[in-house]
Amino acid sequence: MSLPYASPAASALSAAPAVHLSAPRYVLGELPAAHTTVEGLAERARTFGMPPRAELWGWGTVHRTAKALETLAAETARATLDGAGAAPADVDCLILCSTRFPGGPRTHGAFVENVLAATGLGAAAFTGLTLGRCANLLAGIRTGQAYVASGMYRTVMVVTADRVTDESVRMENFALFSDGAASCLISAAPLGPDSYEIVAGAGAQDPAGLDWSNEISSDLAREVNRQILEDAGMKIGDIQGVLHPNLFKPLVVLKERQAGFTREQLFLDNIPRVGHCFAADPLINLVDREAAGDLRPRGHYLLASSVPGVRIGVLLRKLPATDAATETAPAAPTAAPTATPTASARQGEH
Repeated sequence: MSLPYASPAASALSAAPAVHLSAPRYVLGELPAAHTTVEGLAERARTFGMPPRAELWGWGTVHRTAKALETLAAETARATLDGAGAAPADVDCLILCSTRFPGGPRTHGAFVENVLAATGLGAAAFTGLTLGRCANLLAGIRTGQAYVASGMYRTVMVVTADRVTDESVRMENFALFSDGAASCLISAAPLGPDSYEIVAGAGAQDPAGLDWSNEISSDLAREVNRQILEDAGMKIGDIQGVLHPNLFKPLVVLKERQAGFTREQLFLDNIPRVGHCFAADPLINLVDREAAGDLRPRGHYLLASSVPGVRIGVLLRKLPATDAATETAPAAPTAAPTATPTASARQGEH
């Protein structure tokens, strides 16, 4: 493997003003079904050399949608606005992420228009991220962090949305895919009661390893850990939890243990419950761990995602509700004191 390329922004961002991630939310495909309904699952498993043992791999429920991708994106974005007590006018930038935006240049304009109209974000600047595959969301969060830290934008909505369009490939040799979307707000001050300080972040890549056929690299994960822990002045054991992609259980355990984490730092519950929602998994897992009461105030949690040739990590510190309530953003939205979101909003729509 060639030497990994590390993002030059990691150290620069660590010295920048504080930036926060607020109101993470998600929606899942509205049509949940057992893994046994996945087209050609047994045949695919044989092709991949995988014994048909659901409990071993974490095969459970997959979530399908009949909705358009922009509908999923708008639903999660509105849930984030509600959770933050923010008005659409407070958001001055939208970052849209997807592994495959529908259509091509002739249709992308209408896609963005529909998302902006459905969320009320028509005045916001927008950009799209796609080449990072299932690391797109974390790339979007780091981009939003840079936008806010630089003063380019005040409040950035980051949304990722994906759906399977060919049922024959809903199962791959690393995951069972579900349809869904996730979102959060990035701003200088926390917005609403469900907020996190972005403590550090880093990315590393190996251009020679980017091809789909390559394995996920533990070397890149260790490099990202090194940068983040150095910037944060922490040790790997100081991280209370890792919010990783919902890949097959043995793969997650192997690669994250090789990266230096313990089994206790991992979160495997959502692999059978949710499946792999493309880039959305880290936020989905963060939301669900918070809803279950598993996150400690002032605890540190790592959003992490790997694809062949790329690893991105974002280290968060959970703010106590009192801290989030007492801090206000510049030009703060007047709706900030809104009541805590309900459990159903936190859990997403099923």
